[in-house]
Amino acid sequence: MISVLGQGVAGLCAATVLAERGLPVEVIAPAAEPLPASSLAGGMLAPFCEGDGAPQVVVARGQGAADWWGSRVPGVVRRGTLVVAAPRDAPELDRLARATTGHGWADPAALEPALQGRFARGLFYRAEAHLDPRVALDALRGRLLASGVAFRDGPPRGRIVDCRGMGAAPDLPDLRAVRGEMLELLAPEVRLSRSLRLLHPRFACYIVPRGAGRYMIGATMVESARLGGVTARAVVELLSAAYSVHPGFAEAELLATGAGLRPAFPDNTPAIRRCGDRLHLNGLYRHGFLMAPALAGDLADILTRDPAHAD
Repeated sequence: MISVLGQGVAGLCAATVLAERGLPVEVIAPAAEPLPASSLAGGMLAPFCEGDGAPQVVVARGQGAADWWGSRVPGVVRRGTLVVAAPRDAPELDRLARATTGHGWADPAALEPALQGRFARGLFYRAEAHLDPRVALDALRGRLLASGVAFRDGPPRGRIVDCRGMGAAPDLPDLRAVRGEMLELLAPEVRLSRSLRLLHPRFACYIVPRGAGRYMIGATMVESARLGGVTARAVVELLSAAYSVHPGFAEAELLATGAGLRPAFPDNTPAIRRCGDRLHLNGLYRHGFLMAPALAGDLADILTRDPAHAD
């Protein structure tokens, strides 16, 4: 038996691939476990955009994520990513164009009529996609339960795959927390159909449509392990950025706020590590939905090659 610890994006992807490979697997899911940080993610499957600062392995391996999710969960929207910038920040668009691939120049209003008169030009990453993280995680959990995978509390047994994010920090001394904050808005006056990123010299804001007039606005990246709710500064900055994209966000209803701690290794590259008798799938940073499927495949390869880990 293989016990997977954690039911965030890393744990559910790992359990899914292990079960699909025919390996005996269960998920250890304590009843008092808090919501995983991945439930607050933007859900952008944007490997080319992530090439701006992310390790090249994220760009290369993340390109399979949209197909992986699309074949297993509902609601994967394949309409690309549109990147825009205010006129004063136009050099940021040129910099991004040089730093990334998979894009072309576009008229933002031609792709999103709601942006008419707002931006003169933008970068369009046609092959990218997005999903609703909570819908996707619930769907993976449902698939696992339907296939007979048990979710239970209590101690693990057999071989252990640890996917607990910051919960595994005592065993991974170089794991650090990166705090992320997000807002969810109801803005029926705004009509956007694809993920949109607004560039800024200090931070990049993204707006992800969730359907029925709902939008996820995120996300700050703060080198901090502080728990608790979103800060006033984050709310002000994210709302200001959203308003600069479309004035309809000024009349939006604030449905929810959220803050979580993303686990990251020093090089911000997600990885599988062996620590004693455990395998750790961790350090997903801001690339959870993009990289968890690829790492889950690597994990299954390791356990398939090493019978000692699949008893």
